[in-house]
Amino acid sequence: MSSQPKHAVTPEEYLAAERQATQKHEYYGGEVFAMSGASFAHVAIVANLTGHLFAGLQGGPCRAFSSDLRVKVSRTGLYTYPDVVVVCGPPQFDDEHDDTLLNPRLIAEVLSPSTETYDRGKKFAHYRTLDSLKEYLLIAQDQARVEQYIRQSSGDWLLHEATQMEDTIRLPSVESEFTLSDVYDKIQFDQPP
Repeated sequence: MSSQPKHAVTPEEYLAAERQATQKHEYYGGEVFAMSGASFAHVAIVANLTGHLFAGLQGGPCRAFSSDLRVKVSRTGLYTYPDVVVVCGPPQFDDEHDDTLLNPRLIAEVLSPSTETYDRGKKFAHYRTLDSLKEYLLIAQDQARVEQYIRQSSGDWLLHEATQMEDTIRLPSVESEFTLSDVYDKIQFDQPP
């Protein structure tokens, strides 16, 4: 018995289908991956961070967007929907549809049990190839913890970690800041037994 060869989807086929889809999908290497739903805490953290950044960046050159804005990592071919994206200056898009951003300055991902390894590993490796990317945030949803990676002039990434609700995360690439209490507003963490 032989199996049918799997058809590799082209980026053009992916984008055409994605623009008609009711559910979001990531794309990489000829494969399309459905994105699953998110928990209440995940959605609330994304809304808190996006809202705080949006308000803090008004009047300046940068603007925050939530997870509906697709990002293309041109060097690797990954198409993905980060939880929060900040772009500074004129946005650059992949084509005339203006729905696939090429030049994010800051990306934030809220960690989920099913995506944490990917967000920390392979996905961050893709993101590091973006010349425009200067900061990457990993935000826990089960405890107060934000990991901030800042690209240095050498190209290395410096890690800062915050774990207290009163801690402030300064975002030098977009000239903004927030406290963990801003991000975790109205989030209840499970208490240990």
